[in-house]
Amino acid sequence: MVKLATAREMRTYGPGLTRNRAEYINAGVYVFSTIVLISGFVLLLFNQPKSGLVLLLVGLTLTVVANIHDLIAHLAGIDYRVGLMELDIQLPLVEFAVPVVQILGGILFFLGILFLLIQGGEGNGRKGLEGHALNLLIAGAVMWVVGSILNSCQIYERADGHVQILQQSVHIPFLTGSFLFMVGAVLNSREQVGYSRHGLHLLRRTWVWMGMFASLLLLLGGLANVVKVFKMLQMDRLRLEKLRGGAQERLSRAREGQTPFLREERRRWPRHVDTTTQQPPSPPPPEPTPYKDVLVGKS
Repeated sequence: MVKLATAREMRTYGPGLTRNRAEYINAGVYVFSTIVLISGFVLLLFNQPKSGLVLLLVGLTLTVVANIHDLIAHLAGIDYRVGLMELDIQLPLVEFAVPVVQILGGILFFLGILFLLIQGGEGNGRKGLEGHALNLLIAGAVMWVVGSILNSCQIYERADGHVQILQQSVHIPFLTGSFLFMVGAVLNSREQVGYSRHGLHLLRRTWVWMGMFASLLLLLGGLANVVKVFKMLQMDRLRLEKLRGGAQERLSRAREGQTPFLREERRRWPRHVDTTTQQPPSPPPPEPTPYKDVLVGKS
């Protein structure tokens, strides 16, 4: 459940002047989703499984929405030019793959919790669907771990040490929290061997406690992400990372060629003529006026 952390300047979380506000909202939504997740695990510890699972579903939904916003923001930063990924390997590995993997992991986790909630109490469920629910919990956590590993592929060449420390303060809690989710899901599935439990009773206390600690780590990472976003928005854009491999230059040329205002101005203003080497262009010949010439000849 990784919130995408990047130190690149190519990101567009909103149009125009609302860009910074939209990025703050994105970071705040993720922090709120982690708080909802913690609340859900607390209810599970106090033997309120249905309410706890509903809160988990809400928290997962908010997390998926935040990651979708991350994906759109980074694609909008490059004008949705997928071809630039061939020039900058970090684009497909970090800006694109990380949110996509996290979205898929969140959806798998959501489906696993939803299946358990549908099954209800003991003796009301089907063993096949319950087995799929446990496997979905493991698959979702594994996707989050993969996303955390991909997020470490952030390459630094121009960013100073302060930006890198902020980046790692976001990445490390997310990696650790995702790993705890995966370990808890695997242990929960292994503890079901030899036991005849159904529905909500499939979630063991071990999984709940590890999910609680993992959510706390995600909350710390989310708060660090808010600080990182604030610091990066206050910094000079020249200190942030740019696209590599010629992708930055190609994007700049494409944007200049797509600006209709500049093209219109170039057509309106005449080209500069060097009077020292060339003569100024002769005026265009007058347009023919045959009707006027006939009148003048008759007079």
